[in-house]
Amino acid sequence: MKALSTALLALACTCTALAQATHPDPGLRPDKATRDYRLQPRQIAAGTWVIEGAVADFLPTNGCNIINTAFIATGEGVVVINTGPSRLYGEQQRRAIAAVTPQPVRMVLNLNLHPDYFFGNQAWADVPTQALAGSIAGMRVEGAGYADNLYRLCGDWMPGTEPTPAREALEPRAFTMGTHRLELRRLQGHTQDDLVLLDTTTGVLFAGGLVFTERVPTTPHAQPEPWLQSLADLERWHQQGQFRLLVPSHGPVDKGVQGIAQTRDWLQWLTALLQDSARRGVDLSELLRAPVPGRFAGWAAQPAELQRSLVQWYPAYERRALKQ
Repeated sequence: MKALSTALLALACTCTALAQATHPDPGLRPDKATRDYRLQPRQIAAGTWVIEGAVADFLPTNGCNIINTAFIATGEGVVVINTGPSRLYGEQQRRAIAAVTPQPVRMVLNLNLHPDYFFGNQAWADVPTQALAGSIAGMRVEGAGYADNLYRLCGDWMPGTEPTPAREALEPRAFTMGTHRLELRRLQGHTQDDLVLLDTTTGVLFAGGLVFTERVPTTPHAQPEPWLQSLADLERWHQQGQFRLLVPSHGPVDKGVQGIAQTRDWLQWLTALLQDSARRGVDLSELLRAPVPGRFAGWAAQPAELQRSLVQWYPAYERRALKQ
């Protein structure tokens, strides 16, 4: 698994030139000369801020910052959600939060095992960094491979960064901090342990990597069937009125279920393509040249993420077809 996921991430080296970086404010893209990510917390609900990353693939021009991090100032302390792709990001994230609120940070959450969710943990050495147990195990196994790839892709932004897994395993639970009632829930599909955070006070759901909005999903640890089930769970929660605003880890904040629908659509199209291609005996090299439907063509990280997913998943579909 380590070799496979590392190889898939390494494919970014050959594909990133094809991905177009965007940023909430084009005039405030990261400044490579000063190593300034120019992080801009944006308030989306009471006591709740998001720091939006580029809707893109990993690129030197965005400092490999393609993730949305966030924080909740509860009145009794701050909860931080994800810590970014580098030690430097974590340090700048910490300063950006302190500029918004004087409340002390009480908890730092990493929503899954991927590097941009936890590589900023070094900046939070004095605060509990927490994740699901399976995610922590994955961080420990995969961390060195992640670091190799991110240093190769965005080395100028990475000095001093060492993979630092979350230190405390958490269990799904509900708790109150200050004026916010928070629920930690475990789903799976994007990885084996996908942590989502629901703030029932504000109706904001932090969905992690389960939802991608206007961006091709990443799949190095994904399983399509449980992922689709988790998307159905998220949609049901929305129908029940449990949340009104969804924050994906990649892509714009969503006021409804657009990101859920987009992610489901992509997974269903991709698995159907793989099944049909395997049944017809299509070679992987030919499959890699397959066009995408027009509704996906404008999404970020094309064709890099599609190619990585095809390389990762197609052999299993071929083996399955041969047994039929």
